[in-house]
Amino acid sequence: MKVCKFGGTSVASAEQVKKVVAIVKSDAMRKIVVVSAPGKRFSEDIKVTDLLIQLAKAVIAGKKYEDKLQKVVSRYKENAEGLGLDLAIIEEITTDLHARIHEASKVSEEYLLDTLKASGEDNNAKMIAAYFKSVGVNAKYVSPKEAGLIVNDAPERAMALPDAYDNLSSLKNSKEVIVFPGFFGYTKSGVLRTFDRGGSDITGSILAAAVQADLYENFTDVDCVFSANPKVVNHPAEIQEITYREMRELSYAGFSVFHDEALMPVVKLGIPVNIKNTNNPQVEGTKIVSKRKENHRPVTGISADSGFSILYVSKYLMNREIGFGRKLLQILEEEHISYEHTPSGLDDISVIIRSHQLSPEKEERIVKRVYNELHADDVYFRHGFSMIVIVGEGMNNNTGLAARATAAIAKTGANIEMINQGSSEVSLSFGVQEKFENVILQALYDEFFAVAAVR
Repeated sequence: MKVCKFGGTSVASAEQVKKVVAIVKSDAMRKIVVVSAPGKRFSEDIKVTDLLIQLAKAVIAGKKYEDKLQKVVSRYKENAEGLGLDLAIIEEITTDLHARIHEASKVSEEYLLDTLKASGEDNNAKMIAAYFKSVGVNAKYVSPKEAGLIVNDAPERAMALPDAYDNLSSLKNSKEVIVFPGFFGYTKSGVLRTFDRGGSDITGSILAAAVQADLYENFTDVDCVFSANPKVVNHPAEIQEITYREMRELSYAGFSVFHDEALMPVVKLGIPVNIKNTNNPQVEGTKIVSKRKENHRPVTGISADSGFSILYVSKYLMNREIGFGRKLLQILEEEHISYEHTPSGLDDISVIIRSHQLSPEKEERIVKRVYNELHADDVYFRHGFSMIVIVGEGMNNNTGLAARATAAIAKTGANIEMINQGSSEVSLSFGVQEKFENVILQALYDEFFAVAAVR
């Protein structure tokens, strides 16, 4: 059995949906199909999820929202007409949106935003299931609530509970093709919750694990995973095989092809993942596996992600003070802030944080508390940083790799603010100013890929 997930660009238009159905029909093993909300049809287009967010904001602000609701409905209507479907499906979608607004307005603004965002995947799954049936495929829409995709309660980020896997396992017995909406589940009390960004990847992975699929296919708009961002590096090397660990590290640091959290369910069972292109399905794509064949390159990929801040704390003899690090991180925890890295010296420590978690008020409180409670000598925040990550199973015990990387960065004129190597020795991270991100990415690619090709 194969579970296949189709991203936003793969289901953006009627023409794309027809490709999805053709792909599923071409392989009888493709029994469970997870779909996203319609994405962009062209570069200047807007995703349905963004239209739904605009709708939610208008409702929350108490403004007239009917025109924004109609923009959402129009996207579905255009697709339905292109697929030759009965427009009763559009009436169903319109009624559903009104019902969600009416119900959620009684609960909370946060719930209103969640349920409207989730409607993008949910209503698209209903429409795609209807199209499957219209072309003679024995298929049905299954809702996460009906199937038992149970998630934890707020405020922790949404994650599937163990019961969810037991509930969903029964889907493997279906004689019909299951069309399942990605991105959300329900708590035991019936409250809808959405997963983090890339949530449809997470849903697909959960289902693949639940039914113990032979393969989880993740269809997107690229032929494969590349060793570096093709928008920065011209014609980067293609990756045929990559390990779970390598993909996890690269996804964390900016690879948008596959959500890093989505790997967790399939890793535990060793289910391989295949990244494929909806527009070019005959290409083999990239396989994500537990163990891959060795090659001559120590580095598999290089990625970069911006939007980081650094909390710098200095105190003389900090290294001898028991509990200092725990107390510092507890202050961040109480502000509901997670951290990424904590490089330290004898008398100082830096905490790398994603900037979106911060606000001027939070920063002021944190600085004041560190001074008052930890009696630090110096405390301040710095912003505008990127994390550059070099990843590869072959980096382990590869002599001189860090020296090559730092030398390549030095040639760009950029200063390295932080260096961190994971204990597994699969990744090496550098904190740099955002303005140097692209030039460093190119320099590192030249060092580990272009130079290797010449050699």
